[in-house]
Amino acid sequence: MSRSRRDELPVPTTPEGKDGLAALLAEPRRAVLALDFDGTLAPIVPDPDAARAHPRAAAALARLAPRIGSVVVVTGRPAGVAVRYGGFAGVPALEHMVVLGHYGAERWDARSGEVKAPGTHPGVNAVRAELPGVLDAIGAWRGTWVEDKGRAVAVHTRRTQDPQAAFESLSGPLRELADRHGLIVEPGRMVLELRPPGMDKGVALNDYLREVGAGPVLYAGDDLGDLAAFGAVEKRRADGLPGVLVCSGSAEVAELAARADLVVDGPEGVVALVDALADALEERDAQDGAETHPPVSD
Repeated sequence: MSRSRRDELPVPTTPEGKDGLAALLAEPRRAVLALDFDGTLAPIVPDPDAARAHPRAAAALARLAPRIGSVVVVTGRPAGVAVRYGGFAGVPALEHMVVLGHYGAERWDARSGEVKAPGTHPGVNAVRAELPGVLDAIGAWRGTWVEDKGRAVAVHTRRTQDPQAAFESLSGPLRELADRHGLIVEPGRMVLELRPPGMDKGVALNDYLREVGAGPVLYAGDDLGDLAAFGAVEKRRADGLPGVLVCSGSAEVAELAARADLVVDGPEGVVALVDALADALEERDAQDGAETHPPVSD
């Protein structure tokens, strides 16, 4: 899909968000754009293996990336999967993009094209072996779908007859299973993910922002797992560092929308926001160039 017009830059609804956006536009070279993947760059679909980034996502990021300090994707997916489903590898102008997968346990750098990751937690292997029996014992097979993420295992209920009821009925047994093997359960949009403790999107985001010496940060997410990243940005703001919180709108996660400075209409709205930021910085650069090099009069 081509862009036929410039996108208008939306205005945050909170004073903190307005200040954060103003700081990003004033100091883009130190700014970080941080984004979740599923539900933020890619629409939510019944089969997670069928998820792909919005068709304009990579192009929009490539327009903005050269004008800001850094672009990073923070996701619960394996880093390599997010790169493949996002179409990020080999895109001109995304040479410095980073993808933090498995809540920061994995890292892909566009510069090298390599994924760095630790070994698999032994509890994940145990859960992988026991999970079929647990689901069978509580009669939860019909419509549930198990996603093996390598370093985590996720149980999806979106395709069941009553996704919310299935989600709630599975929460207790899956938490007990996770506890037995030293794992935690990360709830999401009709999904319960069993994964190792110690990392979340807030920790991953904080570590990355410290690494790059970030100034203003804009974080966009859509799910319960993004609350930790929202908390990291809120902590920075309490310390006087500007930031903007964006919710990729969903009626399923009202808590995230309530804490956001700006709510946009899903991945389409996120891509429009990225394009609008690129437009604003392009116009600013053009104006700066005109002021620096005034036209020569005859």
